[in-house]
Amino acid sequence: MRATAQGQLWVARAEEIVAALCLSPVADGYWLSGLWVAERCRGQQIARHLLEAAVQRNEGATWLFCHPDLILFYQQQGFRPCPDLPAALAERLARYQRNKPLLAMIRPQSSLAGSNPGNSTSV
Repeated sequence: MRATAQGQLWVARAEEIVAALCLSPVADGYWLSGLWVAERCRGQQIARHLLEAAVQRNEGATWLFCHPDLILFYQQQGFRPCPDLPAALAERLARYQRNKPLLAMIRPQSSLAGSNPGNSTSV
C-alpha cells in the first residue's frame, strides 16, 4: 500500500498496526488509494470498521479502483460501480487499466459525515 503526501492515513492497531488505508483528496471527495489488512487479521471485519470510520469523517463521495474479485467486498461496504469519474481519476484509471483489470467504484457522501464524535482512529 502506498500513501500519498496529501492523503489521510488511517490505521487500526492491536499491539501493532493491523490495517491501514489512505484517502487522497480529489474533486468533490476522496480517492481510496490503498487498503491493507495484515493477513493474520483478515476475516475479522477490521477493514469494514476502518473504512466506515474514515468515510464517515469526510465530506463528499469516495472513489476507488478495485480488481473484479473485490467488487462484492466493496459493495458490502456501500460502494457501487461508477461509470463517471472526476477527470483526474478517469485519466489515472485509463493508465492503470493498461496493465490491470480494474473497475471504478463510488460510495456517495454519507449524511453523517463529520457528525460522529470521538476518536476516529478507534476501530
